[in-house]
Amino acid sequence: MSAALAGVSVLVTGGSGFVGHRIVQMLLEEEDDLGELRIMDKTLSAPLLHICERFQRKVKLLEGDVRDTEFLTRACRGVDLVIHTAAIIDPTGHISQETMMSINLHGTERLLECCVQSNVWFFIYTSSIEAVGPNTSADPIVNGHEELVYESTLGFCYGESKQLAERAVLRANGRELQNGGSLVTCSLRPTYIFGEGSQFLQLHLDQALQNGGVFHRISKKEALANPVYVGNVAWAHVTAARAMKDPATARKIAGHVYYVCDDTPHMSYSDLNHALGRELGLGVERRLAMPYPLLYLLASIMEVASFLLRPFFRFVPPLTRHLLILLNTTFTFSYKKAHRDMGYKPRYSWEVARRLTSAWMASILPQRREELKIR
Repeated sequence: MSAALAGVSVLVTGGSGFVGHRIVQMLLEEEDDLGELRIMDKTLSAPLLHICERFQRKVKLLEGDVRDTEFLTRACRGVDLVIHTAAIIDPTGHISQETMMSINLHGTERLLECCVQSNVWFFIYTSSIEAVGPNTSADPIVNGHEELVYESTLGFCYGESKQLAERAVLRANGRELQNGGSLVTCSLRPTYIFGEGSQFLQLHLDQALQNGGVFHRISKKEALANPVYVGNVAWAHVTAARAMKDPATARKIAGHVYYVCDDTPHMSYSDLNHALGRELGLGVERRLAMPYPLLYLLASIMEVASFLLRPFFRFVPPLTRHLLILLNTTFTFSYKKAHRDMGYKPRYSWEVARRLTSAWMASILPQRREELKIR
């Protein structure tokens, strides 16, 4: 449906990240005639450098911060397409609101302005379902679509930063470039992303090892999510990039937002952990540690304590009301619009995604046991 990216120069921000480095890998594997590929991050990771060494291509590595306008201007000069994945992801509140907004929102705004000044034609933003919710009332969504009206009263800084940045990206669509052309933008909202290299999955694995080989029950069984494999998220970005290059599809996706998910069965976060770790002999707790209302009360008390202690020292609650709602609210979506407008179809089936992720988990088990001093 979409033309390949022959001759297109691409900048990927956040190239060392979980999603960013998979996008880089897929571009190198799929686009033989790609123009220069620029990969930007504050710190370039060893896995990213290893990927780049495998391909004899025109790759330019850039170390810098999205808050640095001068650096962004140099990075964007001569680029046709920007894929903006760089962001701070913080579900627990360890990062201050000022830092979160300066990177996720204001960094995106600076990058958009540099794109306009540098005549960048296309801009793809990696958003999140947390730009939508769940809201503070824990209202569920079942097979949601992009036109669904949802009372999005967000109670956490990360979701707000992604929501505001996404709005900035969509507003920038059609802005006049210095050369008289116009910027084409779109936003992709992945659901919860799993796969090899997931820091969240490694955290859950560590907790399971410390819990006698049993995953903690962090979400009710009936609280369904539709997780998406990281390889399919990367493929959605490549699909969107190809669609932007084709004038016929570019008109369809310009200024639009798209949910990105795949055919992974809808299940709770805890049951996803179990599905990925079952073949490794890992179990999952049958129920939450205590009834949900008591957990909510406990989270509220810890948040009050954090507020009262703030003048003396920074206490970050291990459990917040937002995190509890996020993990225990049914929140599922459809990728029909992405299929209709840009031809997106998942490249990896659930079985393949599960097998690849489980194999990665098995590969890190010895190291995790050693570091956690577990026999």
